[in-house]
Amino acid sequence: MTGTVIFTPLLPWPLVAVMAALALAGVILATWRGLAGWGLRGLAALVVIAALAGPSWREEDRTPLTDIVLLVEDRTASQRLSDRAAQTEEAAETLAARIGARPDTEVRRVTLADGEGDTGTRLMTALSDALAEEPRARIAGMILLSDGRLHDLDQAPDLPAPLHLLLTGEPEDWDRRLIVRNAPAFAILGEEVTLTLRIEDTGAAPTEEAEVPLDISVDGGEPERFLVSTNRDLELPLTLPHGGRNVIQFSTPEADGELTARNNTAIVQMNGVRDRLRVLLVSGEPHAGGRTWRNLLKSDSSVDLVHFTILRPPSKQDGVPVSELSLIAFPTRELFMDKVDDFDLIIFDRYKRRGILPSLYLQNVADYVERGGAVLVAAGPDFASADSIYRSPLSAVLPAQPTSARVIEQPYSPTVTDLGNRHPVTAGLAEEWTGDWGRWLRQIDLDASQGDGEVVMSGVDDRPLLILDRVGEGRVALLGSDHAWLWNRGYEGGGPQLELLRRLAHWMMKEPELEEEALTATATGQSMQIIRRTLEDSIGPLTITRPDGETEEMTLTETRPGLWTGDYTGPDIGLYRLSEGDLESVIGLGPSAPREFEETIADGSALAPLVDSTRGGVRALTDGLPTIRDVRPGRPAAGRGWIGLTPRDAYETRDVRQIPLLPEWLVLLVASALILGGWLREGRR
Repeated sequence: MTGTVIFTPLLPWPLVAVMAALALAGVILATWRGLAGWGLRGLAALVVIAALAGPSWREEDRTPLTDIVLLVEDRTASQRLSDRAAQTEEAAETLAARIGARPDTEVRRVTLADGEGDTGTRLMTALSDALAEEPRARIAGMILLSDGRLHDLDQAPDLPAPLHLLLTGEPEDWDRRLIVRNAPAFAILGEEVTLTLRIEDTGAAPTEEAEVPLDISVDGGEPERFLVSTNRDLELPLTLPHGGRNVIQFSTPEADGELTARNNTAIVQMNGVRDRLRVLLVSGEPHAGGRTWRNLLKSDSSVDLVHFTILRPPSKQDGVPVSELSLIAFPTRELFMDKVDDFDLIIFDRYKRRGILPSLYLQNVADYVERGGAVLVAAGPDFASADSIYRSPLSAVLPAQPTSARVIEQPYSPTVTDLGNRHPVTAGLAEEWTGDWGRWLRQIDLDASQGDGEVVMSGVDDRPLLILDRVGEGRVALLGSDHAWLWNRGYEGGGPQLELLRRLAHWMMKEPELEEEALTATATGQSMQIIRRTLEDSIGPLTITRPDGETEEMTLTETRPGLWTGDYTGPDIGLYRLSEGDLESVIGLGPSAPREFEETIADGSALAPLVDSTRGGVRALTDGLPTIRDVRPGRPAAGRGWIGLTPRDAYETRDVRQIPLLPEWLVLLVASALILGGWLREGRR
């Protein structure tokens, strides 16, 4: 039971002050004039002013509340290294018993486990959540059992009491980790990119600097081993071997005595892209589609185009001197002999033999395809003539031949074949264009039965229209019409000419996403989406080899013709190998070194400013478990061998009684008596 005097004024305090000032002025005036009752009148005014202040006596029935101590136990992955888990458990049980034995004190134990994904140690988040569930006026202290490595320091709450950090770990702990400081998401094929690596020893390492093995593996292949120095940045020049995803794994063997090998590996996944697409366009004669080809190629800023157009064939005799037709001779020998391998794609648009390009040049183009080049032939009526480009050394690489010099002149709608619905060049092409495709008006009759080409589009009476083929290391495409430009002009609604050309060019450049037979995967955290593309009607089971060497099989689902997909969640972080038939692929799931293992040596420097702001302390458990003392608010809460708690003296009010000190009847009686006494004294005088 406690009692205090409180004031509840009947009028605002400024008004009460004004009335008190007026009463004081009246008393002073009465004294100056010598009135005998000034004292009694002053006492009457004082009683009235006191009554306006509303004094009362308040009694509270209070029940004391216990103090609360938060004990946060870090049970994340880094706390399971060495004997830290046992240290944490032993310290938590001992501290809970000591705190529970203190009078009027409770302990709240908070366990912090690993979160979802690679979020690291959310120590401050756990502390904030615990503080939100308890009355802050009862918090006497907070104790963290952790290695001091946290990843949410910016989420630190406003602390109402001393905070203490008790560090796990041993003084002789040390660890080695591999760090990739810069790893771009993509690199230009053929250009060198520099990665910065570092093998760093932290803690009580055996030596400050040593040479250790570094293994480098590309796409899961056999690793190459190098000796590198520790604690030094290593500049590693790298040229990607192929387009698409390149998976590069760096690792160093586990050393004796280090805390963990989970951070001894780094996986870098980089996409190889082409800087420029170098295209040689050879137009046999000016025609309506020639400008369309040129505009389409020039519209792409990543294309370097060389356009060779025959404006005046040798058969044309108009008497105009050659010197008046051109300033310089076109460098045919340089293009088709010396520089042919510099081009990524050569397009023959309605070209026919006229003696301008000797057979030797065309033979060199055929050899260029065998060596890995790409040729696209857009055939017009010239392809079915006696001067056809087919009747040259290029016939050895072309996937079809003209039949009986027949040119079909009638409207028709290009159609994707059943095989084309599976081929990545034409699969889903109809989805790229809303509405029906416009008709073409001419088609060259082709015979593709003698070759191994793949007919992906057909025209009149299902005759081959677009044929794709692989020749040696290179690729060839034959389009049996010169009317594709009608789509670009919007004839009868147009069609997806730009998308078709883009896919053709990328397929011929061997871009991985347009391979007919491909096995790829896309990672998202610990999960991946697996994509198997094929021209076959069915595929076998997919074999997955986990980082620990264990294998398992899964069945993919056909989502559209030629496309099979599946989702897989890996149980471990690391490199996964996928195989189906003759195809293999590798992919890394999760970070190579989770945030929990980026820094493993116990250290309280990150939390030190926050602990110091509450006058708490950072202590190592290897120095012994500190004793617990009571300290006053604002005083140092940690010393040698001890940590302090601040008693809060919190209470709960059960009942409140309030008694006025100047009831109305008493004020009226006393004030009236004093005023009457003053009047009688002055009248007697």
